[in-house]
Amino acid sequence: MAHFAEIDSDNKVLRVLVVDNSQEDRGQEFLANDLGLGGTWIQTSYNANFGGKYAGIGDIWDGTNFTTPEVTE
Repeated sequence: MAHFAEIDSDNKVLRVLVVDNSQEDRGQEFLANDLGLGGTWIQTSYNANFGGKYAGIGDIWDGTNFTTPEVTE
């Protein structure tokens, strides 16, 4: 299975969804258009083949990698 992270206009991860491998090569189009979810979807993976690390909700997409923002108190 392939995983895709939805990012908002600030490149913050909103959610991560699973896509069947048969749709992996067109994940953005499949999620946004075929399923009608809209948005921007970036592929991510548990073994860091895509996006540097597996994307989690609240992570930031820098155009190359997903990063976890530093917590400031």
